[in-house]
Amino acid sequence: MKIDNGTGGNRETSTGKPERVGERGREPINFFAELKRRNVYKVAVAYAIVGWLLVQVATQVFPFFEIPNWAVRLIVLVIIIGFPIALVVAWAFELTPQGLKRTEDVDLAAQGSRKSHAWIYIVVVGAAFSIGLIFVGRYTARNTAGAARTEAATGLSIPQKSIAVLPFSDLSPNHDQESFSVGMAEEILNALAHIRGLKVVGRSSSFFYKGKNVSLKQIGSELGVANVLEGSVRKQGEQVRIISALTRAADGLQVWSKTYNGTLANIFDLQESFARDIAGELNVVLADPSEGRLVDKPTDDAQAYALFIEAQTLVSQRVGDSLPRAIALLKEATRLDPNFARAWGKLAVALAVEPQYSGADWQTNWAAAEKAAHRAIDIDAKSAEAYAALGYIDFSRRRYREMVEPAQRAIVIDPNNVTANFWLANQLAAMGRLAEAETVNDRALGADPANALPIFYKSMARWNRGDNATAVKLGKRAQALGSPLGGSVLGFSAAAEGDLDSGAESFSEGFGAFKSGFNKAELAAIFRASYGDEAKRTAGLAVIAAHPHDQFAGTLLLLLGEPEQSFASFERDGIGLSDAYYTFLWQPDAWSRKARQYPAFQAFAKRIGLVDYWKQNRWPDLCQPTPERGPDAFTCQ
Repeated sequence: MKIDNGTGGNRETSTGKPERVGERGREPINFFAELKRRNVYKVAVAYAIVGWLLVQVATQVFPFFEIPNWAVRLIVLVIIIGFPIALVVAWAFELTPQGLKRTEDVDLAAQGSRKSHAWIYIVVVGAAFSIGLIFVGRYTARNTAGAARTEAATGLSIPQKSIAVLPFSDLSPNHDQESFSVGMAEEILNALAHIRGLKVVGRSSSFFYKGKNVSLKQIGSELGVANVLEGSVRKQGEQVRIISALTRAADGLQVWSKTYNGTLANIFDLQESFARDIAGELNVVLADPSEGRLVDKPTDDAQAYALFIEAQTLVSQRVGDSLPRAIALLKEATRLDPNFARAWGKLAVALAVEPQYSGADWQTNWAAAEKAAHRAIDIDAKSAEAYAALGYIDFSRRRYREMVEPAQRAIVIDPNNVTANFWLANQLAAMGRLAEAETVNDRALGADPANALPIFYKSMARWNRGDNATAVKLGKRAQALGSPLGGSVLGFSAAAEGDLDSGAESFSEGFGAFKSGFNKAELAAIFRASYGDEAKRTAGLAVIAAHPHDQFAGTLLLLLGEPEQSFASFERDGIGLSDAYYTFLWQPDAWSRKARQYPAFQAFAKRIGLVDYWKQNRWPDLCQPTPERGPDAFTCQ
């Protein structure tokens, strides 16, 4: 019989087989030693480290990829369940150079002589990785918590990576750079809009709050954004200073601010730094810098760019003398730099819309706008604004087949361009493709949710679909945003409910927003006449007869149920924008249905180019071709 000194090792029993110490008599004392010799402790530590790493990865990284929370909970649950299983496996099996074997088949003493320290490295690396993930989590938790508070406060799902840019204030010495300051904010907005993964609210929505005593929390809630960017501009000669601040809308906490100093000569680099700083603060992953800049350099002439910045603010206002002033500035900018494509494109837009707002001559402006748009495209084939302007001009000139290509090209170049989408929606609605028009208009609203014009057209689309409650709500929303156009749909709604006086007042306010020879009292009288007896209809027709060549005479004749006179008026005075006329033509009211089903409508639609457009593209929602009656025949509901 072989017996050791009683401190460890083996001893030989009477049977001649070795017996492990501790298997009898000393089990309570050596159980933990046995756990150690079977590497159970090491497995437990390694399992805990790896489990901790997996939990950190799940909680810190999964949200970036919008993986649902149940996946995180599942991983944690599997880790917890797996822990005792791992310990049992560690007790029962041993990893040897020959593979996994049962512990009782392995000489633990021999194994113990070859200790491995790999588990120590696992612990060190795991701890370092965990600490790194904790810091990442701490860095991102600030914005995540802010977004959660925003969602809780508003009841809306507001994306964390979303921002509204408010118009910058003018801090110049003479306070004479307001248009430049607002234009600079628009340039920053445009630069941020090019960042994939960042929701940027459009200009009209953000700039609506200029000068209004509204909290940032309310702005964030109404626009559906988690962050608001404010700023100021001080321009003195060639020197420019921009002071900016990024605020979390939910609680008003300012999370970032910075001052940028530069000159007009390096203004584009300044804007590039600005946009990238904002993207970094909102934790937006940018593309590789080598793939291109966020801010292009459209001109080398600093003065031309300053004039453009000021002009684009005036073009957007479209009130008073803002358009003539903008056109003068843009003409000077293009004189200073004849290759300034953005200035040519903006000039095309300003010239195209000027007659509608400022009484300029349609024919003269159409020719000048078309020339400016083609000049912009010759310089920059990706000028979405210039293509949109061409489509708008063709529509205004009733070149319906020709308007399709440039309007579609603008959307291909810049799918989120608010103006391009809005004008395309107008064209589709005018051609009777009402469902498609609403979809395109919704794209404009998605990018610019507080833009009164798309909201008004959305209200008309809802009215045409019989959704009166939504139509009224949107009409009031357009009015609240400063556009009286919403009164038009409110007028029809009130009249349908029997309140003719209120309807006439709302209609005259809405329709009176267009530049027309009809005053509000005359518009109210015509509206009442459309719902009145023959005597009132005769009085309404007399009012229209006093303005025989007004661009809206044909539209109002539709309202009075005189389609033949309306068709003749529209053809005779082929000026102005057509969308108001076609908006009336496709309405659900009896007087509109009368015009569509009037026998003379067949020839009228052919003469003005509607049939050719329909045959080339798609027939309107309310009409179908009837080829058995002729190649151009159709019927309308």
